[in-house]
Amino acid sequence: MDALELGRLQFAVTTMFHFIFVPLILGLSVLVATMETRYVRTGERLYLRMTKFWGRLFLINFALGVVTGLFLEFQFGMNWAEYSRFAGDIFGTPLAIESLATFFLESTFIGIWVLGWNRVSKKVHLFSAWMLVLGANLSALWILLANGWMQHPVGQIVTGGRVQMADFGAFFTNPYGWLKFFHTMFAGFVVAAFFVTGISAYHLLKKHDTDFFLKSFQRAAIFGLISSFMVFLVGDEHAYEIAQTQPTKLAAMESVWYTQKPADYNLLVIPYPGQERNLIQTLPVPGMLSFLAYHNFDAQVKGMHDFPADERPPVIPVFISFRLMVGLGILFILLGLGSVYYARKPDFPERSWFLWIMLLALPLPYIACQLGWIVAEVGRQPWIVYGIFRTADGISRNVSASQVLTSLLGFGSIYLALTATDIYLLVKFARMGPDEDLSQIIDPEKLRGA
Repeated sequence: MDALELGRLQFAVTTMFHFIFVPLILGLSVLVATMETRYVRTGERLYLRMTKFWGRLFLINFALGVVTGLFLEFQFGMNWAEYSRFAGDIFGTPLAIESLATFFLESTFIGIWVLGWNRVSKKVHLFSAWMLVLGANLSALWILLANGWMQHPVGQIVTGGRVQMADFGAFFTNPYGWLKFFHTMFAGFVVAAFFVTGISAYHLLKKHDTDFFLKSFQRAAIFGLISSFMVFLVGDEHAYEIAQTQPTKLAAMESVWYTQKPADYNLLVIPYPGQERNLIQTLPVPGMLSFLAYHNFDAQVKGMHDFPADERPPVIPVFISFRLMVGLGILFILLGLGSVYYARKPDFPERSWFLWIMLLALPLPYIACQLGWIVAEVGRQPWIVYGIFRTADGISRNVSASQVLTSLLGFGSIYLALTATDIYLLVKFARMGPDEDLSQIIDPEKLRGA
């Protein structure tokens, strides 16, 4: 492998490791804040225990997630110096805002949230919880606006071999970036919902603290069902945006080789990129692909043959990842409906078959998120900035393959260690369950304003 392939592999590895932590941060911060809100409004100690238990798991994941994110930005100067020279004037802006504003926002309020028990009023403590939610999601917003610009560049001019910001408003309101943000945010909510229902299902199977975990399951089930529907709705709009701005990605997502008007949606497709066609293509739904892509049953969908061979993304990874991601998204809605329905039944803790399903389903949203990133990033190739700058032109000229391989092995080892640590700590503290006696760690009566 040459320096370009190794550089791409390194960025893919580090990004995908980082994205193991991010979705849970986005979603679990919201769930914990809603639990604390319920505690502040009602004074029920059950919700205080829920806030402390799920909050501890959030903190473990947050701490390790922040560390994995630090290495990502180093790579732009190390392996992607040519890209940094070309796009630094635009790409650096959202990264700087994310680093300075949202990082300090998160750092400040996570300190209050962790150390403020018994030291600040309930309302101030609750405010810090919601500021953590705001900080985490603002951080994701700026990162995804930067990525959205790479996917659909707007608001720039190209001069002297570099792009410069010509219209910050166009950059900030880029529909591609906002759709990507909401799609990712709601996906993170689904990850958190299945994280809580999965761990709750484990304890319900063990008959541990049934009331605590039944309430946790019920709240997360509703949160997960709503979020799953939102992922589906935003995903549909996102696909529409992709059809408008990245037709090559759409063709790869559906393995469309020949332009069709209208285009049928084939339920069974087996791509054959070697001969630039599909080996099997059957069970068509007339006009459905046109409708899904353009919200018009008679719209034309371009095939791969309408684009130069050197501007097409790899079909197989994009096609498979997209279909699996959509299939999992439908499964999450079905499991969400089942969770909300069964969790209201008086004998729910005795329905072990469903509890086992929810326990085993815990990692599936993580897989769906990784598949989504493959669709987004591999589907953009061969462009690093779609349509105006190729990935092959962005690699650093003075970095050798052996140097990239060395850093890849180093980063890979660190990320493996961090991920293993995260999983170990989450499993350990999740299995321990909530603290029985909160007076050991907090006396709510001492909270100012209690």
